Amino acid sequence: MKSAFELAMERLGGSIKQYSNEQKEQLAEIDKLYDAKIAQAKFAAADRLKKADNDPAQQKQIQDDLAVELRSLEERRDYKKDELRKQFSS
Repeated sequence: MKSAFELAMERLGGSIKQYSNEQKEQLAEIDKLYDAKIAQAKFAAADRLKKADNDPAQQKQIQDDLAVELRSLEERRDYKKDELRKQFSS
């Protein structure tokens, strides 16, 4: 039985890329690596927030820095996965 996503892709004329188990594992490794980096960034930010001693300006800066770092990590994860997918299709 096909998923709703697969049916929609067929109707739109798109194709679904099928990856081997090895390729799926390589993509999952990238996710694991960046999940760990994201967790590290969050823990580090939480530690800095504890040391901020209720300074609202410093807390805001830490939260803003964390948001930027998380966005950067997500973008790098997506880039690495896209590069890997390009290698799969060559």
